[in-house]
Amino acid sequence: MSDPRALLRPLLAAGFAGMGVTHFVPTPARGMAAMIPPSIRRRSPLSARALVRLTGVCELAGAAGLLLRPTRPIAAAALVVFLAAVFPANAVAARDPARFGPVAVPLVPRAAAQVLLAALVAVAGTSAPRVNP
Repeated sequence: MSDPRALLRPLLAAGFAGMGVTHFVPTPARGMAAMIPPSIRRRSPLSARALVRLTGVCELAGAAGLLLRPTRPIAAAALVVFLAAVFPANAVAARDPARFGPVAVPLVPRAAAQVLLAALVAVAGTSAPRVNP
């Protein structure tokens, strides 16, 4: 396998799919709903649980999209936007480790991990340049 993106894509897809599924499991979904910042909950027409399900669908769709060549670039772009969009919830968890336990990764390491993950997703969304013989 000469292109490392060929290995990166299924690994990222598996991670996003796994996390996407947890959005539909009652106990983790309740915790995720509690992480949604109050300002977002007040302005959203959706309930916190519905927002959690929606983000789960986004992760599952993004995971599938990374695996399909025609959808790969848009899926990668959408997942990068997704990672930025869910960061405020991660910040809420980071500020309250007693309430959120192991998902309450301190803010700076969490932010660094999100940036790294977004960069990996962006790379996975690209194709190798075509070389003409």
